Amino acid sequence: MRLCATTLFIRRLCCLFILLGANTYGSTLLVLGDSLSAGYGVNQESGWVALLRDDFGDRHQIINGSISGDTTGGGLNRLPLLLEKFSPDYVLLELGGNDGLRGQPLNLMKRNLQTMIELCRQAGAEPVLFGMRLPPNYGRRYSDAFAAVYPQLSDEEQVVLIPFQLEELAVTEGMIQEDGLHPTALAQPIIKEVIKDYLEPLMNSHSSK
Repeated sequence: MRLCATTLFIRRLCCLFILLGANTYGSTLLVLGDSLSAGYGVNQESGWVALLRDDFGDRHQIINGSISGDTTGGGLNRLPLLLEKFSPDYVLLELGGNDGLRGQPLNLMKRNLQTMIELCRQAGAEPVLFGMRLPPNYGRRYSDAFAAVYPQLSDEEQVVLIPFQLEELAVTEGMIQEDGLHPTALAQPIIKEVIKDYLEPLMNSHSSK
């Protein structure tokens, strides 16, 4: 009789550990981006993704699947494996900047992003778009058409869009690295707050369901 009671206790304890482990995080976010999210030129601990992870603590899990120099084509190739491996609840698509810098066809960039949105939804994840802009020296016509891709996709696919709000960084001393493109460590908390304002309500609402 004592052996049965002990066995029952152990089984109940194991079940409790499994439940606690399953509820460690409210939701999981996969960040699929380029150098802006990979923290190019700054310590990994100083990047906005790491800062957001620190803010969320144990409430949410953040996976950084970003690679400096990545394009929408590269992200599309990598996304299926990342979705399978991490089963995220949300995917932040921060891609397209390198497509624009290389002058790639915008219809191809849009199609890649659209396919990634579809893949996320098929995997049960909610996609979120991060709007991008190009430096003014790329020509007004191409730059405007590039920037317009993101709100167009947001409307067509009914996807949450984080509008590009970092123009002031480019004209504020100490916020951009010497290459004229990548944010410094000082700029990372600003980027983090912009993104957090959009993501935190989404992820908290998911946790409360």
